[in-house]
Amino acid sequence: MGKAAKGGKKLPNAPLAAKKTKAVKNPLFEKTPRNFRLGGDIQPKRDLTRFVRWPKYVRLQRMKKIMIMRLKMPPAINQFNMTIDKNQAATLLRLLKKYQPETNEAKKNRLMEEAVAKKDGLDTKSKKPQVIKYGLNHVTTLIEQKVAKLVVIAHDVEPIETVCWLPALCRKKDVPYCIIKG
Repeated sequence: MGKAAKGGKKLPNAPLAAKKTKAVKNPLFEKTPRNFRLGGDIQPKRDLTRFVRWPKYVRLQRMKKIMIMRLKMPPAINQFNMTIDKNQAATLLRLLKKYQPETNEAKKNRLMEEAVAKKDGLDTKSKKPQVIKYGLNHVTTLIEQKVAKLVVIAHDVEPIETVCWLPALCRKKDVPYCIIKG
């Protein structure tokens, strides 16, 4: 049955089918197949980035990302994915720039002016400028004393255990806080 079916009747062509025409080859652009055997053409450059031994820090951050995607995340850690949006972050950073800690040179100039004023007999008590307070221990004490006005926490602190309790403390002490990217 198999052999007879192979060499069976030839079906007629469709009546209104378009006639197949062979493409005319231009002799100026002839195809010359390359030979990649020994002594032949040089192999083309291949993209080998998949097979590169990446640095350890790159491997670690990729493994961490995969692990975070696969594992269920506890709420204390997941809260660091809920960050403020870019516009709010930009506004916040502009505000924080105004309260940047003074440089050593600016502090030296301020103290020098105070000393000169004191020497001349003018008793001008200038307050220390209000600046951003930073550092985990210092910020923690400010929150516990309810002195902090706003706490800004980075989302990518490593290890996360160092700050994962900070939002809970802020909520307990009624201190506003935000988590910011970048």
